[in-house]
Amino acid sequence: MRKSIKILIFLLLLLISITTIYVEVNKMIYKNRVMEYLVAEKGYNKEEIKEIKGVWGKKLPPFYTTVIFKDEPSIIYSYFAHNDIKQFEYRSLNNEVNLKSSDLKHYEPY
Repeated sequence: MRKSIKILIFLLLLLISITTIYVEVNKMIYKNRVMEYLVAEKGYNKEEIKEIKGVWGKKLPPFYTTVIFKDEPSIIYSYFAHNDIKQFEYRSLNNEVNLKSSDLKHYEPY
């Protein structure tokens, strides 16, 4: 009985570890893909980017990347990085309601 409980606990910890590693590795992969896209294809310098994060979301697709540029510190741009890299959303950190895409410096309509 004791041995089976130890095995069960070990398997549970192994499953949690594998899941955590999977999520963290994918967040890093998506972050790196978007950074490479912004620098190599869009011509940004790394210094122009204030923050870039891989995100594990609750909706599909489960992984995406958020970017905040230094010259627009109150706007979060979201990118898919599955097959092609595409900007799919932007939002304000300040919850600005009347935010217009024409006022944004880094908006990429697709």
